[in-house]
Amino acid sequence: MRGMHVEQRSIAWRFAQVLARILTTLLFELKVDGLENVHACARGGVLLVSSHQSNLDPVLLAVRLKRPVSFIAKSELFEDRLGGWLLRNVFNAFPVRQGARGGDVAAVRETIARLREGHLLNLYPEGGRTETGEIGPLMRGVGLIVRRAGVPVIPAAMDGAFDSWPVHRRWFRPHPIRVRYGPPMDLNGMNEDEIVATIHRTLREMLQVLRDGAPEACRGIEGF
Repeated sequence: MRGMHVEQRSIAWRFAQVLARILTTLLFELKVDGLENVHACARGGVLLVSSHQSNLDPVLLAVRLKRPVSFIAKSELFEDRLGGWLLRNVFNAFPVRQGARGGDVAAVRETIARLREGHLLNLYPEGGRTETGEIGPLMRGVGLIVRRAGVPVIPAAMDGAFDSWPVHRRWFRPHPIRVRYGPPMDLNGMNEDEIVATIHRTLREMLQVLRDGAPEACRGIEGF
């Protein structure tokens, strides 16, 4: 959103966040770990890269954060006039054409521009929701975005969202969900393949920690 103070939440964002916090607590017993890693990056562009388990993910990732998040959403969601207005003006989203030959160049440029402007931007490097619950191959374009934007990268993993709302299910069902934010990664100096490999390895390791219920995954967990 051009011209807005990218570190401040609007009234509409705060209202939506309060409502989402109540619902995610009641329906999913949402627990979040590692918020300090995101809050440490209180200013400037930050790329939040996450595993993508369900349609719930954008809400789950943003509900506890003190900064507004920019999202990338499939272009079909913007076709409805009211829905498109809400996505752009309340949820800081912009469209991407999925399946575009050679990728959506305009969406890549917008992503880099927003990061350079100082936004906290959420990107799903798998390119779509997982069909198995596991983290699939990442898009090579993620490496290009990271290299050109030159901003810190914060990895995020979640467990339980796939069980609540897998890609083949029409509606979600209540199920406990955990979200974990990792420390910011400085990937400057790496080539695109190295960036993709590092992010992929980090997300898989974080997901495994959540599934194993290791003690470090419970340190600093915040409930409601």
